[in-house]
Amino acid sequence: MKETGIADRKLLQLVQGDASLSLAELAERAGMSQSSAWRKIQEMEAEGVIRKRVTLLDPRKLDLKLCVIAHVTLDDHHEEAVASFAAVVAERPEIMECYALSGTFDYMLKIRATDVESYDAFMTRYLMRNPHVRTVVSSFVLRELKFSTELPI
Repeated sequence: MKETGIADRKLLQLVQGDASLSLAELAERAGMSQSSAWRKIQEMEAEGVIRKRVTLLDPRKLDLKLCVIAHVTLDDHHEEAVASFAAVVAERPEIMECYALSGTFDYMLKIRATDVESYDAFMTRYLMRNPHVRTVVSSFVLRELKFSTELPI
């Protein structure tokens, strides 16, 4: 994005905090006209600064109480192994986030499941059956101290 002014940053903070705000509310709170706010939002969407507008759901109310952080190590890092693992990550909705890491493990996954048994079935069926996965080390989240989707802008 080109030079980001104070009003632009305010607009971004407002949108990422509550995407359901009307254009009038956004413009007023950002201190700009509705036409300017609309134009800025359109520019930020076109430039990919605003990637998507979503609704956040409460996983506990949807019976997805178990949150697992899984550290995965592959047997090797050849193109085929990485592509095979990436395909599993892309196709499985239980995997909420995936990061390639430096250090001891190759990847970190954030996975949602209904309970330990459903996670075990998922891990056995999808992660451990992948021929390129060497190890999966799972940690069960006991308590969520902070969760945010808002970038610190």
